[in-house]
Amino acid sequence: MRVLVTGGTGFVGAHVVRRLVQRGHEVGALVRPTSDVRTLADLPVSPVVGDLIDPPSLERAVEGIDCLFHVAADYRLWVPDPQAMHEVNVAGTECLLRAAWNAGVGRMVYTSSAVTVACSADRVGTEDDFLPPEAARSTYQRTKILAEQAVWGLIREGAPITIVNPSTPIGALDHRPTPTGRLVVDFLNGRLPAFVDAELNWIDVADVAEGHRLAAEAGRTGERYILGHRNMMLRDFLQLLAEVSGRPAPRMKIPYAVAYMAGAAGELWGRVTGREPRASLDAVRMAASPMRYEGGKAVKELGLPQSPIRAAMEDAVRWFRAGGYVEKGAVE
Repeated sequence: MRVLVTGGTGFVGAHVVRRLVQRGHEVGALVRPTSDVRTLADLPVSPVVGDLIDPPSLERAVEGIDCLFHVAADYRLWVPDPQAMHEVNVAGTECLLRAAWNAGVGRMVYTSSAVTVACSADRVGTEDDFLPPEAARSTYQRTKILAEQAVWGLIREGAPITIVNPSTPIGALDHRPTPTGRLVVDFLNGRLPAFVDAELNWIDVADVAEGHRLAAEAGRTGERYILGHRNMMLRDFLQLLAEVSGRPAPRMKIPYAVAYMAGAAGELWGRVTGREPRASLDAVRMAASPMRYEGGKAVKELGLPQSPIRAAMEDAVRWFRAGGYVEKGAVE
């Protein structure tokens, strides 16, 4: 197939591109003029210049393709201008998918997020559990909920879209890095002396990429698939990371009241400097609620792999160290 991938220079998108190339597809990657294309340099991938906030560029980008993977998103847990994130994640998503549908693209996979799935401390979230926008705990989560609602609207109109909802991916190629990758980098650099009592679902990023391919080939139009694997408390994740990396795991658990004050201080610092703080209120609010999911539907219907989290963690640690993310003098 001739496929177009948005977000191909990002963490998940880079793995999706690689998986599609391995399968022999003719792959194009939507890139902005200012995009860092290091992740595409060694691949037979055609760059397609466009921007999610530039509708005419999207109309040109989707011409003549068979399948669209819309992976791109603004994934940050602090933004100086929430409207800018809305324009990319919500308006940009609807504009791109509608342009693809109008152009006759016969297959589309939209990368939502597991944060759009409702769950609780005593119940894991499934594809049938939808979190309303008013329950969102961060700007990112709110925009992903609204974007998915817009996608469901297109599906009801007849658009051939399948939705995938990755949980928390971990692995190599996290160049920026994402908030998840920054957690690992901070750990490796000894800048994570304490933790909050959070619970997340983790999955190998390579499995997430394979889940995208499987969704395009075997997923049902108008269905939602959680791409997740293992629910873990953050303390257990950090202990496993300690075993993999040789770094000591933090032992001190921070009460949420203390974390909230740190987040508030980070917000103030961000507003003054214009730079993303190490701690934000959105990050603290996200951590305060469990993110526990059941990925059985994707395993059963798509054949989603469930690779060991330890191996994915080893990939991440090895890649960050090789890429110079671990500061000189940090113990390895």
